[in-house]
Amino acid sequence: MKIPQSELFTLKVPLTFSDGTKIYKKLAKTCITHKKGFFIMAPSGAGKTHFIKNQKAKHWIDGDDLWKSAHAHPKDGWWLEKDEVMNEIDQRCDVITVEAKKLGFWIMGASNFWLKPDAIVIPHWSTHKKYIRYRETHDYDGGATSDRLKQVIGHRKWILRWEKKGVPKFRSVQEAVDYLTKKK
Repeated sequence: MKIPQSELFTLKVPLTFSDGTKIYKKLAKTCITHKKGFFIMAPSGAGKTHFIKNQKAKHWIDGDDLWKSAHAHPKDGWWLEKDEVMNEIDQRCDVITVEAKKLGFWIMGASNFWLKPDAIVIPHWSTHKKYIRYRETHDYDGGATSDRLKQVIGHRKWILRWEKKGVPKFRSVQEAVDYLTKKK
């Protein structure tokens, strides 16, 4: 479910909670829901979108699409904003992810603040840089770029805090998916 950029809010629009039934029903028409929802967290450029686009049956949804549809993600390059702004957006995304998991959605994304993921993916650094370089010239969809690797390193460290809290860590999206789908 792709939301056009024109339908997203700017950072200055104050948000409220509303009934999300229509959004989740629309998402459920485009992907498979399950008895138990999952959330895999991985940094920008780790292969989430590639995996989602190439899955045979649409079990996993792109967190960016979910969060945009709920207006948790604003317009434009919000990931280039100050930490306070990014933290606020990530907290909005956590609320939406909780709701989606309750409804049986399997989500992959990079936005997270307080919600404990079910698995994290941190590719080897050389592989991660290769993925980022490739994406810049093939269907770039926002996020990490080669000139912002310092931000990527910071995000990887942020994500790794979950490993210390017992969240299983994997080197690839496929490994994380295989692990979680055996648990369902």
